[in-house]
Amino acid sequence: MREYKPTIGMEVHIELQTKTKMFCGCKVDFGGAPNTRCCPVCIGLPGALPVVNKTAIDTMLKAALALNCSINYENYFHRKNYYYPDLPKNFQTSQYDCPLGYNGYLEISVGGKTKKIDILRVHMEEDTGKLLHLEGGKSLIDYNRSGTPLMEIVTQVPARPGYDIIESAEEAREYVQRLRQLLVYIGVSDCKMEEGSMRCEPNISVRPADSEKLGTKTELKNLNSFRVVYLSSDYEIKRQIMALEMGEKITQETRRWDDNKGETTVMRTKESAQEYRYFPEPDLCPIVLDKEYCEEVRKSIGERPIEKERRFISQYGLPEADAQVLTDDKELADFYEEVAGKCDAKKAANWIMTELLKLTNAENISVKDSKIKAEDVIDILTLIDKGTVNRNTGKVVFEEMFNTGKKAMDIIKEKGLEQVSDTGAIESAIEGILAGLPNEVARYKAGEEKLMGFFTGQIMRQMKGKANPQVVAQILKKKLSE
Repeated sequence: MREYKPTIGMEVHIELQTKTKMFCGCKVDFGGAPNTRCCPVCIGLPGALPVVNKTAIDTMLKAALALNCSINYENYFHRKNYYYPDLPKNFQTSQYDCPLGYNGYLEISVGGKTKKIDILRVHMEEDTGKLLHLEGGKSLIDYNRSGTPLMEIVTQVPARPGYDIIESAEEAREYVQRLRQLLVYIGVSDCKMEEGSMRCEPNISVRPADSEKLGTKTELKNLNSFRVVYLSSDYEIKRQIMALEMGEKITQETRRWDDNKGETTVMRTKESAQEYRYFPEPDLCPIVLDKEYCEEVRKSIGERPIEKERRFISQYGLPEADAQVLTDDKELADFYEEVAGKCDAKKAANWIMTELLKLTNAENISVKDSKIKAEDVIDILTLIDKGTVNRNTGKVVFEEMFNTGKKAMDIIKEKGLEQVSDTGAIESAIEGILAGLPNEVARYKAGEEKLMGFFTGQIMRQMKGKANPQVVAQILKKKLSE
């Protein structure tokens, strides 16, 4: 079999986090009774005139700048003409040859290799309605979503010099994950893929590795999870390679992912830009952006997730995997930094990842919504370091804090969990245990050193887990060597 090289262009649609729609005052929300959030503008009634949502423009500008785009300071809308039942106007108000943002990039890292994925454009448009297909060939239409502010982010294929393209299913998944993370960080969208506020459309082609000419592409439509982005891209790459090996011709078409069958299937032949008959939207004026205002927005973006991840590695000495976990969510990253500023940074990272996230994941809540605050983690780690409780008891106390919202010291006093470090009490307990286990003591002295763990367990059990482990180990070794 010949060696082939995949190329993946990515189109991602993002619903913006605004209160109202792109060109009217209808409320933006998920769910609800069908066709209750529409008006003459968003369902395209004759004579209804659109008005641009300024918040949507500001939000999309922030996204374009965060993606390192150049900005068209004067841009305008087009009509993208096509007939489809969920598009009542028979055209979509979009942008064509003058997008708000262009020539940007997004950094990703796969297999230890960092790539700057070239972004062709970030443009504004409106979402369509939603079709519900019933048995018997009937369909229902809900126009609640029609007119929702929508941002489309399109990668550049082939890439500009110095930039990269997506070349594998792993990279496609990583690109979408990094894009979602960035947009949620800066408050552009909630990017809830299960609710359709982020939808991905990979454009996939393969070519012989020794050829520079790109192959014929197919588009995968409306993918709504990282898992499906990976599985469908991987399947389509393999399908095209197999077809070329058998001498078949790849057709430019739109395909859907069938999760039950684990394969892509044909939807329709892919349209070209000419078929959309773009022309400037006559009912909307050009949008003129002030350069100074754009710079203010750029400065407001703050630290991007990948920048924060790199800083956590250098500033706190965290492994890359830990830094990725702790910076995945901005609120979690801020929470960690508040703790790390007053505790050992690595101990704080381990406790948050192993203890706090275990509890929040089990309850399916965010760190922000839990009863645990940064000072609570600082308290429990300080008490463990001081020897007030040992680590195992600390975990028990922390879970009680998570469930009740009580403070660590209050729980320790209430349940009598304070660690015993009194050498006299521990020595007395050890002597009693060893006196009752003469055979095991003899075996230990004969060379069965693994019995040390057995003795420690017996002592801790007798002292109800409250004995200081370091003191126990020190006295136990001394007694067994006598």
